[in-house]
Amino acid sequence: MNQSDSPSPTFREALGFWVKLGFISFGGPTGQIAIMHTELVERRRWISPSHFLQALNYCMLLPGPEAIQLAIYIGWLLHRTPGGLVAGVFFLLPSIFILLALSYAYAAYGQVAWIAALFYGLKPAVLAIVAHATLNIGAKALKHPALYSLAAAAFIALFFLKIPFPLVIAGSALAGLAGVRWLPESL
Repeated sequence: MNQSDSPSPTFREALGFWVKLGFISFGGPTGQIAIMHTELVERRRWISPSHFLQALNYCMLLPGPEAIQLAIYIGWLLHRTPGGLVAGVFFLLPSIFILLALSYAYAAYGQVAWIAALFYGLKPAVLAIVAHATLNIGAKALKHPALYSLAAAAFIALFFLKIPFPLVIAGSALAGLAGVRWLPESL
């Protein structure tokens, strides 16, 4: 079930992507979601931009990690239950082994100067990946000045005012309901 211009991938093509994603998904959920967007929407065109953002919105509302929920949903969308299963398993499995190897290296050799420098150098790289991903997804989702204002208000409420996340979501939903009359229908 594909809502884009390209034909649906074969199960084998999708499996190859999920395995690759498991090995290259750095930067936490923001980086992982950005990689999925770049690969699945822009490059491969397996899912439409609007369907991706809709799925992401739903996954962000659900409790738990939204990146894996999004991967499982897209896997399910492409190949139903088997697709969702392989997307979830291969999203997690490679990263478990990478994390184990990095943890061992840090525990065993973290006091060695060049190993410590290597781990210290990863911090700005991961920060750059997350910042790029945030800007990339934000540019695609925020298509009206009112949406920029709502995003800024949510950030201020969460980061500076320490308002609980569920209240920010409820406030955003109310703002969305109130704004239905003045936002363009193309959003």
